[in-house]
Amino acid sequence: MKSLYRCLAATLCLALPTLALAQAPTQPCPGRTMNPVTDICWSCIFPLSIGSSTVAKMGQEDIENTGSPICLCGPPPPWGKLGISIGFWEPARQVDVVRTPWCFPSLGGMTMNGASAPVAAVGAGLKGRRASNNSFYQAHWYINPVLYWLEVLSETSCLEQRGFDLAYVTELDAAWNDDELSAILSPEAILFASPAAQAACAGDCAAATTGFPIAAMQWCAGCQGGMYPLNGHVQAHVSGVQASSLILQRFAMKLHREFLAFAGNGIPGWCGMYPMPILDRRIYKYSMLYPSTQGRGADGRCCQPLGRTTALWSAGKEYPIDGEDFVYMLYRKRNCCERLVGAQR
Repeated sequence: MKSLYRCLAATLCLALPTLALAQAPTQPCPGRTMNPVTDICWSCIFPLSIGSSTVAKMGQEDIENTGSPICLCGPPPPWGKLGISIGFWEPARQVDVVRTPWCFPSLGGMTMNGASAPVAAVGAGLKGRRASNNSFYQAHWYINPVLYWLEVLSETSCLEQRGFDLAYVTELDAAWNDDELSAILSPEAILFASPAAQAACAGDCAAATTGFPIAAMQWCAGCQGGMYPLNGHVQAHVSGVQASSLILQRFAMKLHREFLAFAGNGIPGWCGMYPMPILDRRIYKYSMLYPSTQGRGADGRCCQPLGRTTALWSAGKEYPIDGEDFVYMLYRKRNCCERLVGAQR
């Protein structure tokens, strides 16, 4: 009889941790719906240019624009389009970077019940006697052409004419949690794994902090770390803002590599969007929407290029529980042929 009691007691002791885990409350999903009036960094739409000449700068930074103010798409009118080349930054994409799978802070903190996805640890951990500071995040890509659905510029053909939509979730992507699978999409990562290549990213960090990142250094993510692997594993987690900014860059690079995101700058962008499988990180700027609106940082701007150090604006942007998931607005560079005469394109 004593043996039976000992067996039951041992079984109960083994089962208690499992029962406690099963009854533990699920991690809350914080969030709020974006207010386009107060949350968008509207000055980031600038500079506005015609050809290579800047019309309105509003204290914002820009990359090169096309030289000619006159543009042509297709054959001469009336079959083609003759217009004026304009340049601006279009707020068109929104990104969640979250700790908990199927948590959507952009949708007011909605959680998709019944779904499952691999969950990895976030924050510092211990491996033997050596501390390791790594993290893992899921990400969601939204189509959100704010200028179009707010009808801010209703008479132009240069805006993406779509409504708000959830376009991509990493919870359904097997490669997002697997370094080996993600290497299939980016086999060149092995070329940039050397210490010398990673040390060169300090130059990319300096360039992004004073202006825009270096286009040729595709393996770097500026001051946030290395671009590879193209998944949710952050090998050097410094802060939530830093890590989520890194995930934002990797996510954009991944979608461009998969031909699910397109570029619209330069002369090829006059007549529409075009593929850019090797992402030029200079075509994007971003600003925080959640857990708090970014506001103006130390440089007086409320948005920044990819790769710029987050130390300039991240103070107070991360706090426990409700402030550890992040939402960003992406502004993409557009050079567009605004129609004067000819067919609508």
